[in-house]
Amino acid sequence: MPITVFIADDHAVVRDGLTALLRTHPDIEVAGSAATGSDAVVMVRRIRPRVVILDISMPGLDGIEAARQIHAALPDTAIVMLSMHSGSQNVVRSLEAGARGYLLKESASAEIIDAVRAVDCGQHYLSRQVAEVVAQGIGDRRVANPIDSLSRREREVLSLVVNGNSSARIGELLHLSPKTVDSYRSRLMQKLQVNQLAGLVKFAIQHGLTTLE
Repeated sequence: MPITVFIADDHAVVRDGLTALLRTHPDIEVAGSAATGSDAVVMVRRIRPRVVILDISMPGLDGIEAARQIHAALPDTAIVMLSMHSGSQNVVRSLEAGARGYLLKESASAEIIDAVRAVDCGQHYLSRQVAEVVAQGIGDRRVANPIDSLSRREREVLSLVVNGNSSARIGELLHLSPKTVDSYRSRLMQKLQVNQLAGLVKFAIQHGLTTLE
C-alpha cells in the first residue's frame, strides 16, 4: 500500500510542486491538499492520510494549531511541518503540537521524500540546520553529563520514545508492561529536567541517541 500524503500550504505553487515531486515515487500517493489550516483539519479527518505536510504560516488557523488538532483527532497520522524559519521556538512548538518532522522550505524539495518515509515509519525527521538549532537551544537546563545519569534501559526507552513508539509498542519490543514503560518515561523526564516530548527529542538529538537527519 502506498503512503497517502495530504499537503496544506497557502501557496498553490508550493502545493503543486510538492505534489508533482511526491507523485514521481510509486510508494507515495497524494490524497488531497488544502490552502488553509482549517480546511486541512476538516479534510484530513475525512481522508485519514498516513502523512500530513503542513505549512506553518497559513491564514486563519496556522499550521501549528492545525497540527495540534489533527494529532488530537488522529494520533497515528504523522505530521511534517514546512517553514521558512529555523528558529527553535517554532520547532519546539511544532514538536509539542505532535509533529514528527520539520523541514525548511529551501531544502524541502531535496528532503521531502526521506522525511515522508521516515515519519511514516514512526521516526522523527528534522532538516540538519533545524536539528543543530534545536540542539543549541537546550541551554543549561540539563544536569552536568546527563548521559551518565541514564541506565542502559533508560537509553533504550528514550530512543524508542523519541522515534515515535507508543508505550505499548515499546513494551512489546523490550518485554515490559506499558505501565513500566510509562514509569521509565517519567523518570527520564525528571532526570533530564524536561516535561514535554519535545525536550526529550532535543536531548536525543544533541547526544546522538536518535538518527535524525
